Amino acid sequence: MAEAGIKEIIGQGLFLLDGAMGTQLIARGIETGTCNDYLNVQKPDIISDIHRSYLEAGSDAVLTNTFGANKYALARHKLAEEAAKINKAGAQIARRAAGEEKYVLGDIGPSGDFLQPLGSIEPEELKAAFSEQAKALLAGRVDGFIIETMTALDEATIAIEAVKMVSGDLPVFASMAFDKAGDDFRTMMGVDIESAVSKIVSMGVDGVGFNCGTASLNEYVELAEKFVSAVRALSDKVAVYAEPNAGKPELVEGKAVYKVSPEDFASAAEKIHLAGVNIIGGCCGTGPAHIEAVARKLK
Repeated sequence: MAEAGIKEIIGQGLFLLDGAMGTQLIARGIETGTCNDYLNVQKPDIISDIHRSYLEAGSDAVLTNTFGANKYALARHKLAEEAAKINKAGAQIARRAAGEEKYVLGDIGPSGDFLQPLGSIEPEELKAAFSEQAKALLAGRVDGFIIETMTALDEATIAIEAVKMVSGDLPVFASMAFDKAGDDFRTMMGVDIESAVSKIVSMGVDGVGFNCGTASLNEYVELAEKFVSAVRALSDKVAVYAEPNAGKPELVEGKAVYKVSPEDFASAAEKIHLAGVNIIGGCCGTGPAHIEAVARKLK
């Protein structure tokens, strides 16, 4: 692990995360519908190559290939019992790629179901699943945790609680996915920026942000401005981070295609950075070229 912890350096300027994993897997011939997380066990060299490509592009940290590695998401591939193994392997692959100079964040995504009564999951069972994931990531030597793409505030809350139970002094970041809703932004489950920020900041996280969603680049910039304003109204210490998609996808021959160029993505990242966001990465549709363009423009 790097000598200085993430908490020490995120306030010192731009901290650059990586870009999408799924986009890069498809580019390397992995078929849609594959359990991407299980590739940590099946094809670790592919995952390692993707991590290295982002680090060479200028990323300060890479996210583990464990976004869907909770037992509920893995159950769809009949791999629920492999959760600990998959997460530890993912962390170890990222650690080897990052070495001791760069950072690794353990990536935790949503369950894909809803808590009762909307869905079938009991809160304590969900907390146990996220805790299992966090423990395995910790065993693989991550430098911190990033909870991403949450749309329901109750699930985000449980994920943060579960991770903080095992994270010790390591930083915890949490983000939700917002869409444009009239003159404002909301998650798919109707959570507005102020509600999300208020709850997540109150839980003692080190960073709060947004990722994914269906916004255009200009809308991501607007979202960043609103997000920073909401966070700074509550705290000067909590970092704000952003992982926008490469704009809105276009449907080409039945497939979602992201056409935003690295240069246009970097220009939007610059505006997001000027709005007060110091931790920036990319989500769906972004690749090493997008991250390299951001590094060139902002570093």
